[in-house]
Amino acid sequence: MKDKITVYERPTCSKCREMNKLLAEGGYDFEKVNYYTDPLTVAKLQDLVNKMDIPARELLRTTEPIYRELKLAKADLSDKELISLMVKHPDLMQRPIVERGAKAILGRPTENIKKLLK
Repeated sequence: MKDKITVYERPTCSKCREMNKLLAEGGYDFEKVNYYTDPLTVAKLQDLVNKMDIPARELLRTTEPIYRELKLAKADLSDKELISLMVKHPDLMQRPIVERGAKAILGRPTENIKKLLK
């Protein structure tokens, strides 16, 4: 599989650093996107969720203060609404997200990436 690998990350995140190390040590060519300085669009995040084949709610970081402030545990929101909130509040999004071609995966735990590297 020769598709470009893109890692959507927050550079200070330990799992993101682990992912970068794993890919670099494996000799993979990849691009990093810091979605705090280069924000994802709603369309891009929707595309990533579709490629991961998960409901948007599975991408939420439930331990973040903003998650509690917005009362998301009890909120009955659509995927579209949740994606809009994650774009507006990037702290809500699990990371890293690794995209390769028509697939994407949440790199948490880091070993998940092996599914994309075959």
